[in-house]
Amino acid sequence: MSNNPSTLFDKVWDAHVVRKIDDGPDVFFIDRHFIHEVTSPVAFLGLETRGLTVMFPEKTFATADHNTPTINQHLPVQDPLSAKQLKALETNTAKYGISHWGLGNPKNGIVHVVGPENGITLPGMTIVCGDSHTSTHGAFGAIAFGIGTSEVEMVLSSQCIMQPKPRKMRINVNGKLGKAVLPKDVVLYIISKLTAAGATGYFVEYAGEVFENMSMEGRMTVCNMSIEMGARGGMIAPDETTFNYIKGREKAPKGEAWDKALAYWKTLKTDEGAQFDIEYNYDAADIEPMITFGTNPGMGIGISHHIPVSQEAGSGKASYEKSLNYMGFHEDDAMLGKKVDYVFIGSCTNGRIEDFRAFASIVKGRKKADHVTAWVVPGSHIVEQQIKDEGILDILTEAGFQLRQPGCSACLAMNDDKIPAGKYAVSTSNRNFEGRQGPGARTMLASPLVAAAAAVTGVVTDPRTLL
Repeated sequence: MSNNPSTLFDKVWDAHVVRKIDDGPDVFFIDRHFIHEVTSPVAFLGLETRGLTVMFPEKTFATADHNTPTINQHLPVQDPLSAKQLKALETNTAKYGISHWGLGNPKNGIVHVVGPENGITLPGMTIVCGDSHTSTHGAFGAIAFGIGTSEVEMVLSSQCIMQPKPRKMRINVNGKLGKAVLPKDVVLYIISKLTAAGATGYFVEYAGEVFENMSMEGRMTVCNMSIEMGARGGMIAPDETTFNYIKGREKAPKGEAWDKALAYWKTLKTDEGAQFDIEYNYDAADIEPMITFGTNPGMGIGISHHIPVSQEAGSGKASYEKSLNYMGFHEDDAMLGKKVDYVFIGSCTNGRIEDFRAFASIVKGRKKADHVTAWVVPGSHIVEQQIKDEGILDILTEAGFQLRQPGCSACLAMNDDKIPAGKYAVSTSNRNFEGRQGPGARTMLASPLVAAAAAVTGVVTDPRTLL
């Protein structure tokens, strides 16, 4: 190793390069490969066609999540395409000896929730999945990113991938967060500043007091949405918070192996004086609870603000107006008081226990607004159990909410939980593109606190007034 100061990203990346290709991509080794029912069937078909096998089945982990129902999971899946994909995942994993957590398995859940909670995700690893929000795992100081179906096939057959090395960006947020400001607000704020394409071509390291003080759940939320500003992924240096979270989890190292791993993990931080291609600094005090008003995650504002006039918004006037037309909003509208039809809490962005604790803190002692349909969807069976054990289910039930079963649910309109055309949803998921939550659905992205405030008042409400 040279004595040049290096970034966390460089340390992990360089340790996984199997071969460098001049003026080309690196051949890059993958430690953990997650697969689900949607992007894997074609990859397995490719293996068969070419007579290949899975090189390291023990490094691949399968779970069913994207197009699974979130009620009556004990019954046969009604949708024929979903049923077929779920069956293919079961058959393919059995054939190649890959661990499979299908519907009804106590470990089943959203891929980016179950990886960390079972200790599969560890610092210093390279992690891929045929899903763009794989960046979630970067919260552990891992390099994690989404890949396409042909690359899923490549990883299955060779445990490697060809990747050009991204440029490096560091985003520093220092200071103390205000009341009711959650990790989701921090990342929505950053994206609103950088735009939905502002980090294209970069891998981001999040640094500063705000991330150091964040829980692992919060860090996962932030890294999850790195992709929404165009970044290849995002990561946070592992520290005591990380190590305490991992310790004792099923697939985490034990005994002597733990001590050895820990010694290595403690070296995973950016050295003093290491260079980034670009750096941004933000002040925690400037961030308030956020909400999006448009059709990409960069179109977000503090909840007390008015929708910007297109000149201030810095995007093309035509596309800006198209976005507002789709949403049925106007320039200079206040967001507060806008009617809400649906509320969704869950997804790989906000489907962990901390998110439901936050949601319950506002719902407690109140009632769900009559006209609001609320989908409360845990990210895994482990989270579902925590919700029950901690008495959160009682608070929800008392307030008129029902708990559904784990899955991606209303994040992406691939299952039965679709927002109807023209309806407004306050959603804790990660994308508000046209049709993302159902054809014609209108999505406002927000934190679990903002979602809870909307669920009990029936309109966009500042959670600070309810806490």
